[in-house]
Amino acid sequence: DGLGALLWSPLSEIPVLGRTSIYIVTFFIFVILLIPTALAQNIGGLLVLRFLLGWFGSPCLATGAAGFSDMFTFLKLPYCLAFWAASGTMAPAMGPIVAGFSVPVKGWRWSLWENLWLAAPVFVLLLLCLPETSSDNILLRRAVRLRKATGNMNIRSQSEITQQHMSAKEMTFEALVKPWEMNILDPAVLFTTLYVSLCYAIFYTFFEAFPLVFPAMYDFSSGENGLAFLSIPIGVGLTIPVCLLHYSYMVEPGLAKNGAPEPEVWLKPGLIGNFLVPIGLFIFAWSARSSVHWIVPIIGVAICQSGSYIVMNVLFTYIPNIYPKYAASLFAANDAARSTLAGAAVLFGRPLFLNLGIGGGVSFLAGLSLLCSVGFYALYYFGGNMRKRSRFAVA
Repeated sequence: DGLGALLWSPLSEIPVLGRTSIYIVTFFIFVILLIPTALAQNIGGLLVLRFLLGWFGSPCLATGAAGFSDMFTFLKLPYCLAFWAASGTMAPAMGPIVAGFSVPVKGWRWSLWENLWLAAPVFVLLLLCLPETSSDNILLRRAVRLRKATGNMNIRSQSEITQQHMSAKEMTFEALVKPWEMNILDPAVLFTTLYVSLCYAIFYTFFEAFPLVFPAMYDFSSGENGLAFLSIPIGVGLTIPVCLLHYSYMVEPGLAKNGAPEPEVWLKPGLIGNFLVPIGLFIFAWSARSSVHWIVPIIGVAICQSGSYIVMNVLFTYIPNIYPKYAASLFAANDAARSTLAGAAVLFGRPLFLNLGIGGGVSFLAGLSLLCSVGFYALYYFGGNMRKRSRFAVA
């Protein structure tokens, strides 16, 4: 997923390509690859095909927020990002709920066929209904049509004028290298990437922690263990209306009156919400034992994911407001980092919990999230000054 985003999302910033063509081509290949993946006969083939699925399925996750920023003003963009950010955790959490009942009966291939049944109709919907959202691509195609209609070769879009003095090397650097340069060298962008990656990794460690808690300590079946993941969409789902009501009544009226604020204004809900992550983790860590009712650790997970959602939502709104021109590419770098750490979390999660125990391992993750809470406050209070000193401030 993350590696694919590094290529496809920056390519969507190139005016001649736009966003829709990237979505359609890559998602079509994703749907087709689900068939041989479900039929794979050995682990080597399965790993290669799963890698390719992530590679070609990445644009929808990595570029979605940039597409919303193409279509909506800064006043309405937070409404879209609220639901888009929620999908990043709610959708993966639904997988174990279904697979927990189907896979023990039908086998692991059944889960891949389920993905195909869901993805194919979505592809048809994208093919028939998805418009181009990149203004550079829309204006470029309009300029081409006008040149053909009028014969006036001087009609050019702004992107053509801008890029006529750029070499292929410079355009490649602008699209593929500069976003990563910004992620590494801009402190504000780097912190948002690290914090979102940690939240995402914590979420994926639950896929390793739950089997060590609910079947082992509470005698849950495979299906019942999957149902424990309902705590995640419930926690996120209860938080969405709170965030939307806060924005609608506390933020939007001031924005409509005074115009675009400093980007750090978008971080305000996270000043309180980010503490829900360690609080929820500590509850889960030290209530996960047979002497405590199973609902208590599940409540801890719901609280944790509620906080993670608030953090990701405000940071996903913050990113396109600091460097709008590179929104898609910055989201791609963010997606690459969080997907890489999430994939690693599945690998290090089980050894972490087996060596330190659920209490110690989850508390370690809670400690990391507390450190990020300190960084979040630093970003809110000093982010403006950091941006003024940034070499990318003009961007």
